[in-house]
Amino acid sequence: MQVRAFTHPAAWQVDELGPIDAKRIPLKQQHVDALLGALERCHDVPLESLTANDFALPKIRPDLARWTEEVKRGRGFVWLEGLPVEGLSTDQACTLFYGLGAHFGQAVSQSNDGEVIGHVVNLGGGDRRQRAFQSARALNLHTDRCDLVGMLCLRPAASGGVSGYASALAVHNEMLRHCPQLLPPLYEGFRLHRFGESADREVLTSAPVPIFSIAYQVPNVIYIRGYIDLAINEGWYELSALQQEALDTFDEIARSPEFCLYLTLSTGEATFTNNSLLLHNRSAFDDHDDPALSRHLLRLWLMDPEMPATDAVRAHKSLRGIERIEGRGTYYTGHGLATEQA
Repeated sequence: MQVRAFTHPAAWQVDELGPIDAKRIPLKQQHVDALLGALERCHDVPLESLTANDFALPKIRPDLARWTEEVKRGRGFVWLEGLPVEGLSTDQACTLFYGLGAHFGQAVSQSNDGEVIGHVVNLGGGDRRQRAFQSARALNLHTDRCDLVGMLCLRPAASGGVSGYASALAVHNEMLRHCPQLLPPLYEGFRLHRFGESADREVLTSAPVPIFSIAYQVPNVIYIRGYIDLAINEGWYELSALQQEALDTFDEIARSPEFCLYLTLSTGEATFTNNSLLLHNRSAFDDHDDPALSRHLLRLWLMDPEMPATDAVRAHKSLRGIERIEGRGTYYTGHGLATEQA
């Protein structure tokens, strides 16, 4: 196979992005008024049926267009500051964020529980059988099972909880320059553990899921090292020496300070990221002693059927998200323990 460098705005290294403070987009009063006005109009609309038309934001449409363009076809992320969440109930904050997210894509289920908006809180401590976003432990760089990810901070942690974002395209290009022989295994892909979330009880994906793929000249990235490791830990297959080196090199480059941008979200700050191009992680965190002050972020998994994707990508990232299965839950009861899940 002939592998070429990705020439894409999202193929960035950290020093190419400029000062971190310049990456924030502070919302103006017109943005706040538009969001609160839409929230008032939608206060009795069920979350699952809320659409962008319901949560109409005509007065800030040009800004929304610029933000979505930046996420989908630009550098791959926007960082918004000043969403008016203080003074809102949790339900109201969910509606506001869900409504804003509807202008980026369609929210989909994030687990067998069927939730379309995730509450990123510490339920499991360091228990690796619990979905990692509901723990306090550090998460390795990974992608989620969606096209775009939205995160909104309602309350930060007492300490820690730093978010990291890295361009998988830039990592690819670095490997192409220095160790091109390690890229073919990443294009061939790996069978991923399903973490008990498959409706048909399938333990692994039926076919390898490529880390890098290209559809209509647009790159796409799927990287969940924890689900590769879980499959190996349970004895479903073994990695060749070349595969092991390829994964380890990918991880080493991606988490280096030259490639990974670190930021901490404060109350009212949100990010929307292109989950098909960027990786994300989080450092471990400690909560406040007062449970009422515990870290709480809202998460959206968004899909956009117009984003180019191969059949293998769409098989992994369903346009409906993870299927709701009554009584299944999110706690993994298998005998293997992953090093990481998302």
